[in-house]
Amino acid sequence: MKTIAALQNLVTIASLDFEPTAAELDAIDREMPLIRAEVELLDAQIMTIDRPANELDARRVRRAHNRVMAARRDLTNRAGTVQPGGAA
Repeated sequence: MKTIAALQNLVTIASLDFEPTAAELDAIDREMPLIRAEVELLDAQIMTIDRPANELDARRVRRAHNRVMAARRDLTNRAGTVQPGGAA
């Protein structure tokens, strides 16, 4: 009979006891406007689940979607490198 051994380390409480690094916290801070916009979109969509969407609901979802797209655009533009003398 062959012995089967785990190829990965066991997951224990001690291996999960760590805090996020400063770089990870900075990344979360940079993405926070997008996260908030996505939560607003999700809230607007949840409100229309159990009833037919009226004009106000459709407008709320559309505006929330536009905020998500704007936040994604801003995050993408900030993530790019700045070229000297070039337009952003």
